[in-house]
Amino acid sequence: MAIWRQLLRSSHASALRPIPRILSSLSASSSSPSHACTSDARSASLEVWKGGGALFCGSHCYHNARYQLDQDSVTVAEETVDPFSLVADELSVLANRLRSMIITEVPKLASGAEYFFKMGVEGKRFRPTVLLLMASALNVPTPSSATDNTAHDSSMDTRAKQQCIAEITEMIHVASLLHDDVLDDADTRRGVGSLNSVMGNKLAVLAGDFLLSRACVALASLKNTEVVSLLATVVEHLVTGETMQMTSTSEQRRSMEYYLQKTYYKTGSLISNSCKAVALLAGHTSEVSLLAYDYGRNLGLAYQLIDDVLDFTGSTSSLGKGALSDIRHGTITAPILFAMEEFPQLQKVVDRGLSDAANVDEALDYLGRSRGIERTRLLAAEHAGLAAEAIELLPESDTEDVLISRRALIDLTRRVLNRTK
Repeated sequence: MAIWRQLLRSSHASALRPIPRILSSLSASSSSPSHACTSDARSASLEVWKGGGALFCGSHCYHNARYQLDQDSVTVAEETVDPFSLVADELSVLANRLRSMIITEVPKLASGAEYFFKMGVEGKRFRPTVLLLMASALNVPTPSSATDNTAHDSSMDTRAKQQCIAEITEMIHVASLLHDDVLDDADTRRGVGSLNSVMGNKLAVLAGDFLLSRACVALASLKNTEVVSLLATVVEHLVTGETMQMTSTSEQRRSMEYYLQKTYYKTGSLISNSCKAVALLAGHTSEVSLLAYDYGRNLGLAYQLIDDVLDFTGSTSSLGKGALSDIRHGTITAPILFAMEEFPQLQKVVDRGLSDAANVDEALDYLGRSRGIERTRLLAAEHAGLAAEAIELLPESDTEDVLISRRALIDLTRRVLNRTK
């Protein structure tokens, strides 16, 4: 076991070097790209792994983007900021409001529902942070506000609705964690005992259902059918993604395309559709709303790809949950899929089943000798670049708060790539 861990660390170190080259290839050498550029780039995510891990990412958008992440000259709005500190006050208000929203008359249900909303175990609150920053980044005149004399008066109402989306998203996210832990028979989550291990599977499932019901009530209060449809689709995707993982055939488990689709359903759909909802509530066009969606989709995919890497390279203490949990549950993720391309014999090991510890050790040995970790990081870097590009393509603004928020959203793409937990 020590040998493969050493190999993975070596792969991790070498993988970090090419990433800036991918991100810095978003050069300003040509004219402004059209919005269609982002649409063309959606199909590019598969080309980086088909190309054997080469630095070519398959998207011509990289050569046409208007910006470069490693800029030499930095304006006030582009100075490094902590994205989480920008919305810290709002996050605190949201946290208190979330705790008040999940009060119930049944003590056991209340204890279960609030389990991951208590002080100290709220998690990184990554999704609410993204959504609040997106709301600020989109705080520009819209076609409807140009002819609406009450636009200024309704701005506070819009922000309140966008905050509500952040609350709904967090409730859906935590509900999915509670259900996932039951399905995975997990022991820990966020550094503490998982709810199912503390209070049992039945209560954990009911607590997740209760959070979803509260999210539905909050969603209905927005009185926006398009937004309701978006978030309802997210719940459908969560169920679809989990079912895809549980019922996949041997051939599907070896498919990168299948894996990416499942990953979108389980991780990317929530943040992408929530970002789109934030844009729609602000009155933006479908084109701008799609850019918000693209940011969330690619950020979510990058986040999950790094999560897959950390499952192999991280420790239980740093992750707040068991390391190697995916492979020990028979879940095949990007690093193993890439390793299979280099070592086809690994497919036979996976097909034999990963409930056997000897098969797990053999799979890890192949992974340690492959570029699976490195190539997964490269694919994550491509999606992070596409997310940053979507922010750059938003309607122009010279408002400092808007520019700072957009810079923070781009900074989050870097943080996702460099995170260790």
